[in-house]
Amino acid sequence: MNVVVVGSGIAGLTAALHAHEAGHRVTVVTKGELGDGSTALAQGGVAGEYGPGDSAARHAADTLSAGAGLCDPAAVEMLVREAPARIAELAARGVGFDRDPHGRLLRGREAAHSHARIVHAGGDATGAAIRHALVAGVRRAGIDVVEHAFLLDIVADHAVRGIRSLEAGVTRDRDADAVILATGGAGHLYAHTTDPAGITGDGIAAALRAGAAAADLEFMQFHPTVLATGAPFLISEAVRGEGATLIDDTGRRFAFDFHPDGELAPRDVVSRAIARTAGAQGAPVRLDATMLGAERLARRFPTIDRVTRERGHDWAEEALPITPAAHYLMGGVCTDLDGRTTIPWLFAVGETARTGVHGANRLASNSLLEGAVFGARAAAALRAPWTALDAASVHGGPGPIMHDDGDSDAAATAPPFSRSALQRLMWEEVGLLRTRHGLRRALAVFRAWRSVSPPAGASAADHEDANLLLLAEATASAALARPASVGAHFLEIPHLETV
Repeated sequence: MNVVVVGSGIAGLTAALHAHEAGHRVTVVTKGELGDGSTALAQGGVAGEYGPGDSAARHAADTLSAGAGLCDPAAVEMLVREAPARIAELAARGVGFDRDPHGRLLRGREAAHSHARIVHAGGDATGAAIRHALVAGVRRAGIDVVEHAFLLDIVADHAVRGIRSLEAGVTRDRDADAVILATGGAGHLYAHTTDPAGITGDGIAAALRAGAAAADLEFMQFHPTVLATGAPFLISEAVRGEGATLIDDTGRRFAFDFHPDGELAPRDVVSRAIARTAGAQGAPVRLDATMLGAERLARRFPTIDRVTRERGHDWAEEALPITPAAHYLMGGVCTDLDGRTTIPWLFAVGETARTGVHGANRLASNSLLEGAVFGARAAAALRAPWTALDAASVHGGPGPIMHDDGDSDAAATAPPFSRSALQRLMWEEVGLLRTRHGLRRALAVFRAWRSVSPPAGASAADHEDANLLLLAEATASAALARPASVGAHFLEIPHLETV
């Protein structure tokens, strides 16, 4: 079978390696260089290494709890059951997970996990280690790689026929018997994001244009602790897992005001607590890790230690100013447990996919695991006859699209379209704290901008803007269609508002 994998993070490269090893002809098409994307930036680790008193069942329970009742239990069970095998596979492919002097994997704990079950590499450089190992594996295997190729569209009639891409300014059609989308999420919908520059929802947008079902786009996870000075830089949740605390400008720990688990509450709760506290005091809150000591911080978090010091912060002596930022999209293209979408022979894996694993709020360190598990499963499904995914059968189901044109006054006074204007509007109205009035205003503006389309001879940046606009409208529509707060979708005083 001729297989095109679009994207080269953990999900895409895992799928490519498994497909190649199964005898398929594989081409990896990637927007930047091989291995670029969010995977390389992941600090925390991979959940699923179960020690004494822990189990896959406990991991599943934590995942379901964090997902606020909207996870697909079958997908979660699949994820945790296959976790040890995928971690072992990553180690076998060359990922140097951190170990104790006896050679046993070291396990860390992050927020909303009941046990320490997260393996890491290089302290806080897990993603970089995974990227290095998988890229090396693809190179050794001789898999065809096309770099600096921008996905324009899925080519399909009743089934996938290939992709259309922009390569060196030239549009090219690439035939395929199957396409696996692994292009990541859509963090650049927002003015503040931890995602690298190329994460603009290209695979999800292309799938939507091709007619594939999507769901849960309203669930964007905001990472609570991103350095508030300079370019966005994520401070791993594992820092709080080691004992760091969140403090306001008086030095008081405030997280327990919002949840009994304090700093280790689910990410959506912690992010909102930070946003509210920072808003009330008119200045960023701070992450205090000074109690961990300089030696421990440098050993356990060498990347964070280096970057914060380069930016003038001695976090062993002072608390770091932090803010939330858009981090991970829980929704995406609807798939079954093998990555199949509603379009025959179109698969989606990783952050591009909505597998049902994350529900309304992703449990920390389940994302790298999801990429490894479902990337392998999608490749294995290439050997089986196609089984159509019925969108109506998807756990939770794709949400309805709102046909209300929104706030007509907002549409009439919409500013000229620009990416920065879109990102600001998403941050203000479709971000951490939402109102139905604000969502309707945003939807109206997005629909007023809808006439914007890439011009003839458009650049990749023009196509990125079109993708972001399509996803912004779909996200605001999905948020309006969900009447109650749950997980990452939080409506302010909804009982006082009217549609």
